[in-house]
Amino acid sequence: MNNKNFLGTQDWSRPELDSLLEQARRFRANRLGNELQGRSIALLFFNPSMRTRTSFELGAHQLGGKAIVLAPGKDAWPIEFDVGSVMDGEAEEHIAEVARVLSRYVDLIGVRAFPKFQDWSVDREDRVINAFARFATVPVINMETITHPCQELAHIMALQQHLGGDLKGRKYVLTWTYHPKPLNTAVANSALQIATRYGMDVTLLCPTDEYLLDPRYMDFARQNVAANGGSLSISHDPQAAYRGADVIYAKSWGAIPYFGRWDQEKPIRDAHKHFIVDEAKMALTNNGMFSHCLPLRRNVKATDGVMDSKACIAIDEAENRLHVQKAVMVSLVGSGIGNGESRMV
Repeated sequence: MNNKNFLGTQDWSRPELDSLLEQARRFRANRLGNELQGRSIALLFFNPSMRTRTSFELGAHQLGGKAIVLAPGKDAWPIEFDVGSVMDGEAEEHIAEVARVLSRYVDLIGVRAFPKFQDWSVDREDRVINAFARFATVPVINMETITHPCQELAHIMALQQHLGGDLKGRKYVLTWTYHPKPLNTAVANSALQIATRYGMDVTLLCPTDEYLLDPRYMDFARQNVAANGGSLSISHDPQAAYRGADVIYAKSWGAIPYFGRWDQEKPIRDAHKHFIVDEAKMALTNNGMFSHCLPLRRNVKATDGVMDSKACIAIDEAENRLHVQKAVMVSLVGSGIGNGESRMV
């Protein structure tokens, strides 16, 4: 088992991921336990949260642990992440001290930090969570940065609930949808990774090639196909992509070539409002399941009819966040890595 951090699922083997999912299913059957008795986790939110904060905080509590919630720059000091910087600006303390001090207090650290949406060459380095991983001496959990591994596990768990444990060969469509604002590519990156990891026949449906995901995640997907079977294709045609699909997973994201120049990207985005998930498109599927990570703008990303249909498993997926995050926390503290111990990152 990878006992260092939970920064991304690509760092964990299929047997390890399957073990986490099996543990999550046990937690779904029995929510209360003492696996985290006497343990604690610091949850650092650099961005807003509803499901993530609730599920992590409650998950720790239900297993006897304690969660401390911090919002740097609001209820905690703003943090500097650049090594060698002259700290004469807004930041009051450096990540080198923050991560090491928290490691003396808690057993786990969770970090939620979105990109700045100004320069993708900088954002793709994911420097906030990687700095925590560098300086912390306890395991670090990704609560969403440029990927969202906890959502990946919750998503696959929901698909297995409804389609069966073996997802290999199922037709899976990851579709871009319109949103009035450009959004993070994290969930799209993660969905592409985990669906190919489980051997599904994956179609990435997006308006133009400008909406393809970062080459790092496209390459991960191709590597996963080679290792696990399944396939990866790209489509710009909703009708063709939906036809015969077993799963439709929707997400909005901004086009990476336009990072920091959203006014230039907006006309392209506005011209593709018809990518909305509606009843007509779902009728083309193989009685397919629909899901979304939430939050979702109704009648913008998906219609009321789709959201309220039996095909929609988004609520099951959201519930599963609680269960899979418990599994991740228990796995990491069960490794024997206690607070303050030295370990390699």
